[in-house]
Amino acid sequence: MEPVEILAWLAPSGVVLLVMMAWATWAGRPEREETDRSDAAYERFAQAIAREHPGAGRPRPPVVRDRSTGIAVRPSRSTSAGRPASGSHDAS
Repeated sequence: MEPVEILAWLAPSGVVLLVMMAWATWAGRPEREETDRSDAAYERFAQAIAREHPGAGRPRPPVVRDRSTGIAVRPSRSTSAGRPASGSHDAS
């Protein structure tokens, strides 16, 4: 056996690594400046910002949140689900 054969299983991983590095370089490139920066676009933006929001006059409903203790506890389905009453412990 040659020493090169031992590392032959690394070749597919190396190819995948190089392809992913090329893709990351391509995907992370700066975007082109193809946005509409005309005066008409600025006017449309200014008008949209100046309009009153449709929900601005309505009050927000209060948010009811449960007190978080940091422990997940499931509520019991019944109060006496097979457990003895608190005062019926035998002291023997």
